[in-house]
Amino acid sequence: MEIAFRAIRVSKKRPLTISRGTSTGSVNLFVFVTHEGVTGVGECAPGTGFDETLAAEAQATLQAFADQGGLATSSPFVVDAAMKEMRIDSAARAAVDIALWDWLGMKAGLPLFQLLGLPRPAVPTSVTLGICSPDEARERVPPILRETGGRALKIKLGSPAGWQADQAQYEAAREAAQPFGVKLRIDANGGWEPEVATRMIAWLAERDCDYVEQPLAREREEELPPVFVARKLPIFLDESVREARDVVRFADRCDGINLKLMKTGGITEALRLVATARAHGLKTMIGCMGETSVAIGAGAAIGALFDHIDLDSHLNLAPDPATGLEFVDGVVRPSLAPGLGVWLT
Repeated sequence: MEIAFRAIRVSKKRPLTISRGTSTGSVNLFVFVTHEGVTGVGECAPGTGFDETLAAEAQATLQAFADQGGLATSSPFVVDAAMKEMRIDSAARAAVDIALWDWLGMKAGLPLFQLLGLPRPAVPTSVTLGICSPDEARERVPPILRETGGRALKIKLGSPAGWQADQAQYEAAREAAQPFGVKLRIDANGGWEPEVATRMIAWLAERDCDYVEQPLAREREEELPPVFVARKLPIFLDESVREARDVVRFADRCDGINLKLMKTGGITEALRLVATARAHGLKTMIGCMGETSVAIGAGAAIGALFDHIDLDSHLNLAPDPATGLEFVDGVVRPSLAPGLGVWLT
């Protein structure tokens, strides 16, 4: 297989602030694998805090991997194992893994969701409001919901200003969202201390919230059990879970997991992770980072596996450099074209 790269700077319509910082855009790396006249495409998208550096580092690493014969097979399972052995960054691995699955779908002449034996997803995606002031929440929520037609609003909390600021923002967002009749969800991105998490979850349970994501920071999972025991809402783990083995470690202190392809290293590990979560009786969710329709299309292709979907980053791009996805009644749907059914413009 031959490999090629293209780095594209993407900008957000609205800056996204989470507990770890603010992102206004990023440089995303697109990877193309070509074999037997067919080319598949994948995407490497950074998380907040790595917006400018990941693409160049990923390209250098993946080129070296290819030069060493790492793409001698078209099997994403074999390539995934080789990239893990070389300890390649998960987002860089995701780009190659997604490209290989796209290649397989196009080679077979099937949409990727059909190749995997799945239906199109039917669960609406959440749309996201970043950390902001109450006034900003009142101003931003209506256009976000109006422009996207979203059926659920995910509100980022864990403000450095403290839990009082979180409560004020939530109440303002809840008020602004009420005319739209949407569901409300919370993601703290690890921004709370254990006692604050317990207090906030109980408070949110009385105010129309569906669930809470990642109340404590990654690597503080040993402090989760008392928060989990006292919970008044389901707790999903996000940053804490990167691979299937993490599910086994933390299954006794959460109700569900939120995987992201940029964390798992692509679809291959995501399939293992979902199977492990189901075996442990956990709910499942798929989320995203600062991805375009390419990586969002990969997430949508396996969307039928999840109880909750949070694939909205492409809706906040100005513009999205890729096309092909559908957005129907709040649901992000892959097209019926072979592979991902997504094209870079």
